[in-house]
Amino acid sequence: MLWQGRRESENVEDRRGSGGQIAIGGGIIGVIFLLVNYFLTGDPAALQQLPQSGAPQETRALSPAEKAREDNRASFVKVVLADTEDVWTKIFSEHNEKYKAPTLILFSGATQSACGTASSASGPFYCPGDNDLYIDLAFADELQQRFGAKGDFAMAYVVAHEVGHHIQYLMGTTQKMDQIRRKVDETTYNKYSVALELQADFYAGVWAHYDQKMKNVIQPQDIEQALEAAAAVGDDNIQERTQGYVVPEGFTHGTSAQRMYWFKRGYETGDINQGNTFAGIN
Repeated sequence: MLWQGRRESENVEDRRGSGGQIAIGGGIIGVIFLLVNYFLTGDPAALQQLPQSGAPQETRALSPAEKAREDNRASFVKVVLADTEDVWTKIFSEHNEKYKAPTLILFSGATQSACGTASSASGPFYCPGDNDLYIDLAFADELQQRFGAKGDFAMAYVVAHEVGHHIQYLMGTTQKMDQIRRKVDETTYNKYSVALELQADFYAGVWAHYDQKMKNVIQPQDIEQALEAAAAVGDDNIQERTQGYVVPEGFTHGTSAQRMYWFKRGYETGDINQGNTFAGIN
C-alpha cells in the first residue's frame, strides 16, 4: 500500500507506554476463545475475564530500532484510518447520511474501555460502548509470527474490519444483535455472530474497493495479503493451531474460506447492498 507521506487521521488517542517501553508476555493465542464471544457483539463479560490492568506486567525499554518500527506502524494505521474516514464519508453522503468516525485507541500492555479492560492479549477490537477501536500494535507481530499473515496490508485489513464493526453500529445492526441474543438459543446466536463477523470482513473489502478507486494506493499484492490475513484468523485455522482439531459448532467468526469470500466480495463489488451475510439463518 502506498501510504508514506499521506494524511494521518487525527481521531487517534495514543495511550502507549511512555519512555519507549513495551509490555511483554501473553498473546492473542492464549485468550482467543475468551474473545470470540466478544468481538463486536459488545458482550463485556468476555473482556472481564482478560488480565486486569492492575495485574503485574513485565516491561522493557524499546531499542531505537524497535521504537522506530513501532512509530512506523502507528503512522501506517493512522493513514489507514484516515482512508476509512474518507471512504465511509463518501459512501454515507451518497445515502444522505453523515458519517461519524470512531476514535482509534493505541495502547501497549493494557487499557480501559467502556466494554471492560483491554490487554495486549485481547487483540484489536471495537467497543460499541464508546465507539472506539482498540489496537496494541504488537498484534502485527502476532499476525506475522503466529498466524503467518505477512505484509503491511494485513494490518490494514484488521483496521478496516474493526471499522466495519463501527459501520454495523451506525447502521443499527449491532443493536439488532442485542435483541436477537435475548430471543434465540446459543447455537442459533452463534450463527448470527458468525454472520456479523463476516459482514465486517465484507465492509473491509468495500473499503479497499473505494480506497483504490478514490486514491489509487492499493497494489495487487495488498489484496493477497488481506486475503491471507482473513484466512489466518478463520475459526477453523485458529482451532487447528491452538487445539489440533476443528469444532464447527464452536465457530463464531467464520471459516478461513468464508472470511476470504466475503472480503473479496466486498472488494470486487464495492456495493454495500451485497453484504447480507445473515441470509438463510433460522
